[in-house]
Amino acid sequence: MRLLLAEDETSLSKALTAILEGNHYSVDAVYDGAEALAYLDAGNYDALILDIMMPKLDGLSVLRQLRSSGNHIPVLMLTAKSEVEDKVLGLDSGANDYLAKPFSTRELLARIRAMTRNRASQGDVLLQMGNITLNCASFELSSPSGRLRLPNKEYQMLELLLRSPSSLISAERFLEVIWGYDSDAETNVVWVHISRLRKKLTELGADVEITASRNAGYYLRSVL
Repeated sequence: MRLLLAEDETSLSKALTAILEGNHYSVDAVYDGAEALAYLDAGNYDALILDIMMPKLDGLSVLRQLRSSGNHIPVLMLTAKSEVEDKVLGLDSGANDYLAKPFSTRELLARIRAMTRNRASQGDVLLQMGNITLNCASFELSSPSGRLRLPNKEYQMLELLLRSPSSLISAERFLEVIWGYDSDAETNVVWVHISRLRKKLTELGADVEITASRNAGYYLRSVL
C-alpha cells in the first residue's frame, strides 16, 4: 500500500516514514501543502497522512482542494491541536479521521488500517498464481511446499507483479512505486530484490517465475 505523508517537521516525518516502511507501507514524504497537491496529481496513492499546520498551503486547504476536485483518497489529519472545534472542522472539510499529536505508533497504524479497510477490501487479500499465494494481510508467500514471510520491499514487488500478471513492470516503475520519487536508489537495487525473490520462489517449489524482458521490465510467467 502506497502512502503520501505531508508533514513539515523533518524529524517527525523521518520517524513516521521509518515506522510506516517497517510495517510494509511504501511512503513518499513531502513538506508543504503545495508539494502534497503536486505529488497527488502526479502519482497514485492509497491514502494521505496530512498535517494541518504546513507552509505554502495548510492541510485544510489541501483537503478542500482535493475534495472539490473529486479526489476521494482516504485522509488522516495530523495536528497539534486537540480542541473539538478543530476536529469538527477537519472532518467537515472531508477528512476520514483525525489524530492529535503526540500519538502512539499503535494508534497511528490502527487508524490507517481502519480508514483504508474499505479500499483494501475492494482488492484481494490473497493473491494467487499457479501454486503460490501471497497473503496481503500477513505478508506471507506460500506454496504446497511451505511458507515464507517476505521483507517489506520484496513483498511490495511481488504484490505489484501479482496484481498485474500480464503486464511488464519496468525497473523505473518499481523504483517510483516502492522506493519513492525522491529516492536515490538506482535500478540495480531492483535487480537485487528480484534475484532474492527468485530464490525464494525456487525454495518454495513455485511453478511461476519472474521473467525479464530485455530493456522493458519484469513479469510473472507460468513454468508449466
